[in-house]
Amino acid sequence: MVDLRHRRVSNAVEEVQKVIRDLTTEVSTKDGRFQSISNSGVHNDTIKDQSTLAAKWATLLKGKSAFNPAIQVLTPTLFLISVPLRGLAGYKERRVRQWRYYTLSGSRLLSPVREPEKLHQWLELESFLSPSQEWYDACVAIEGDIVPAKVVSVFKELLEAAIRTCDLESKVSILETVGSVVRVAVETAEAQIEVELVPTVEVMNCWPRKARWPRLLKRWPSTERVSCTKSFGFNLMATSSYHWLLSFSRAEQVLLGGIDEDGGCRRKCYRIVRQLKEDVWCQGSKPVISAYHLQTLLFWTCEKYPRSRDWRNLRESVLRLAKKLHKCVSQRYLRHYFVRSYNLLKYANTNELDVMARKICDFLDNPGIYIH
Repeated sequence: MVDLRHRRVSNAVEEVQKVIRDLTTEVSTKDGRFQSISNSGVHNDTIKDQSTLAAKWATLLKGKSAFNPAIQVLTPTLFLISVPLRGLAGYKERRVRQWRYYTLSGSRLLSPVREPEKLHQWLELESFLSPSQEWYDACVAIEGDIVPAKVVSVFKELLEAAIRTCDLESKVSILETVGSVVRVAVETAEAQIEVELVPTVEVMNCWPRKARWPRLLKRWPSTERVSCTKSFGFNLMATSSYHWLLSFSRAEQVLLGGIDEDGGCRRKCYRIVRQLKEDVWCQGSKPVISAYHLQTLLFWTCEKYPRSRDWRNLRESVLRLAKKLHKCVSQRYLRHYFVRSYNLLKYANTNELDVMARKICDFLDNPGIYIH
């Protein structure tokens, strides 16, 4: 079942990737601030030392059949794809001014816009060495800030035109959404895939101060792996109206790619728990717990159990991860792996979490029904 799921998802990713690549390539021809997803991550030709990073990435993930770094598979029918932005090179973290008094239309407010949460931040043009002139345009910037809602609005308009230009109206449709999000439905051979497309600033060879990682005296991952992971930087994603979301998708892929170098069963364990989650504990196209949550839980578990011998017995490893998942779901608390002060379940549906907790509890009472 696990292998079948992997094959189906891989096929869906290939189909969706081709469609979104064609669309974003068309968008890029109309507005150079947006790049094709082919240029995502280490393939971004605007990044300093791009060829060196690309070679290192290829070596790290050789034989791991990793997806395009732009694509995150949250469930078999729900993908998150980052659309790389161009013209914002040389990012440097700096102290930003504290208060903003503008609306998205540019009018003045009497009281300031709310401050960003722990996993979000403002993004000022001054944070970049030499932003291209197009980013100063009022259609994407207000008072020196690059405003995610405005960037998304421009992108959505271009995407709608690209769907028509590429003659993909029978295969791709834009879904109704609330807030600053672009969601499309893509028809594939086996299923309809919902895709969230997020304009993204990719930052390489830089690590945000908010991400105080690794923690002191931790034996996993190794010092070399930590250094390598940090070199791939982070992303700033346009997922809300005013603030940019910190994302570490490349770093997570690096950690996951080398997770069983000692011959352990961590990845297999993760896949089994993910399958149980999708088939038994938390079904549906938009579950309260996604593959991303499970991946985060796996990293925390690897950190707590860093020794090779902790990951020799598959059954024990699966039960350990399931118990940890049950604890997180029951307590409604799962720390972000890199920004540990942020609870990934802060806004999760508590009723759905409670139902899932009961199902995991039933599994733990009699795991032999599911795993042998």
